[in-house]
Amino acid sequence: MLAAVDHVQLAAPPGSEESLRGYYVEVLGMTEIPKPPVLAARGGCWFRAGAVQLHLGIEKDFRPAKAHPGLRVTGIEAFAARLRAHEAEVTWDDNLPGHRRFYSEDPVGNRLEFLEPLGSAA
Repeated sequence: MLAAVDHVQLAAPPGSEESLRGYYVEVLGMTEIPKPPVLAARGGCWFRAGAVQLHLGIEKDFRPAKAHPGLRVTGIEAFAARLRAHEAEVTWDDNLPGHRRFYSEDPVGNRLEFLEPLGSAA
């Protein structure tokens, strides 16, 4: 029986770790978590915010995909303003009933969806 999503893995091109750290830590406010040494040798980096984990793995022939994680946030307007203040693009989308949501991209072009159910505390 499935109990929870442990993490989501996204791909990134070789040598992109520093720009990813800047985005996921400084812009999104996540914390970098250490990779086990055997996995760290492959490159990439892992991040956490509360129970949410995103793993960025290095892919030699990287191409960003439309597939993306949907990340629930609180105070979505303030969160969008935080991204814009760091010069990250914010594209609002009203097509999910019962939610406010927007899309953005990390420095390597991975699509990220941020959403908050309507009626949540802002």
